[in-house]
Amino acid sequence: MFIKRTLPLAVAISFGIITLMALVIPIPALANIITGWVGLLTAIALLLGILNLLAVHFNRFFRQRNIYSGVLVLSMVFVFVVAAADSLTGSGQNTGIHTIFTWIQTPLEASLSALMAVFLLTTGFQLIKQQPSRWSWLFLISALTALLIGTITYSGLLPAGLKNVLEQVRFWLNNVVLLSGMRGLLIGIALGTIVLSIRILAGTERPYQK
Repeated sequence: MFIKRTLPLAVAISFGIITLMALVIPIPALANIITGWVGLLTAIALLLGILNLLAVHFNRFFRQRNIYSGVLVLSMVFVFVVAAADSLTGSGQNTGIHTIFTWIQTPLEASLSALMAVFLLTTGFQLIKQQPSRWSWLFLISALTALLIGTITYSGLLPAGLKNVLEQVRFWLNNVVLLSGMRGLLIGIALGTIVLSIRILAGTERPYQK
C-alpha cells in the first residue's frame, strides 16, 4: 500500500513543490537540474514509445499480413539507418535526414493541411444538417470565406486593386479573428494546466497511478 499509493504521491508532491519554488524564487541551478531530468525522462519515454510502436506493427505485419504496418516498420527502420549514417559521416546541410524531411515529410504535411481544409468544410455541412444553428452557419461561413479568399488571392487572376482589398481582408482575419481565437485557446490550456497542477500538488489527481 505504501509503495503503490503513498510513495508516488509523496514523490510527485515533493518534486512539484521543489520545481515550483525553483522557478518562482528563482534558483537557476536547481531549475536547470530538474528540467534536465525532465528532458532525459521525456527522451526515454519517447524512445520506449517508438520501440513499442515498432514491436506492435512488426507483429501485426508478420501475423496479420497488414501492409500498412509493414510500410510503417520499413519507414522507421529506413529513417533510423539514414540518421545513423548521417551521424557517422558527419553533419551538414545536405544530409539524408534533411532530404527526407524536404522531399517526403514536408509534402505530406502540406497534403494533410489541404485535406484538413476539405474536412472542415464537410464537417460544416454535416453540422448544419444535424444541428442547424447560428453557430453552425457561422462556422461554415467562416471556413468558406477563409478558403475562398486564400484561393482567390493566390490565384493571380484578380486585378491589383481587388487583390489588395482581399489581402487586407485576409490579413485582418488572420491577425484579429484567428489570432484572438488562438490566444483564447492558449489561455484555456494554460488555465487547465494550472488547475491540473494544483490538483496534482494537492494529491487529488494521480495520473501516475493510472
